[in-house]
Amino acid sequence: MQVSATRTVVRMPAATWRFVRRWPVIPGVVLIMMATFAILPNLIAPYNPYRGDLRNAHAPPVWYPEGSSKHLLGTDHVGRDLLSRIMHGARVSLRISAVSLSCGILAGTALGLISGYFGGLVDEFCMRLIDVWGAIPPILIGMVAAMVFGPSATTLMGVLALFAWSSVGRQVRAETLSLKTRDYIALSRVAGASTLRILFIHILPGVVNTIVVIATLLIGSLIMAEAFLSYMGAGIPSPTPAWGLITAEGKDYLTVAWWDAFFPGLAIFLTVVSLNFIGDWTRDRLDPRLRQL
Repeated sequence: MQVSATRTVVRMPAATWRFVRRWPVIPGVVLIMMATFAILPNLIAPYNPYRGDLRNAHAPPVWYPEGSSKHLLGTDHVGRDLLSRIMHGARVSLRISAVSLSCGILAGTALGLISGYFGGLVDEFCMRLIDVWGAIPPILIGMVAAMVFGPSATTLMGVLALFAWSSVGRQVRAETLSLKTRDYIALSRVAGASTLRILFIHILPGVVNTIVVIATLLIGSLIMAEAFLSYMGAGIPSPTPAWGLITAEGKDYLTVAWWDAFFPGLAIFLTVVSLNFIGDWTRDRLDPRLRQL
């Protein structure tokens, strides 16, 4: 007697599949989770990120036989709850990256508008300044700044802002060169519009899409730079929880407690990858030449 087995295939509804393909659902969920950690760490973190218990150092994650539900991701080398430090580290890392990105965008946008609109010697000076700045290793700047001013959040924000402005300035300048030749700009000059009005009322709105795309792609690089500088000891000083610093503190215990460095590194990876996906999606949506149906 033969028994026929019926195979059940679960298919995603067509509308759901189209929605997932059209919108960055998974990266959006990851970023919302990280933003929640950054905004409300004091409410959702189970423990104080600065307070540890040496008797409970290197406690394993909850799925280990020796693990406990009190510390879902385990504890670090001084017994501090790793999940709580990662949640509070999201506030530190994302805040520093956001402030640095804002300063870099303001400086780069102003430079790009001035360079592209005026041209001539002004454009030549601005472009050579960007070229010279791009030849300086950014990590070297971070190390020197940490030695001169001391490692701190303010120093790190200033260094990261210096990372951001050059790429923004180059892209905004390219867009300005294209926009200033349009007919509506010529009509604005004939109508007697001032230079500031032309720059901020007529040209700046035309480069906003470019700035948004650059920002979504650049913030991931800034998070990586912040993590690396903190990892090298030129960023956030201990014991402040920052993802790069937590990873650096855990690297010495990889053979006995791999989770100390793995989970903060995983938080950096998920955030940067999600931001890159969001950046690509934003570029495809805002640029009509790349817009997908």
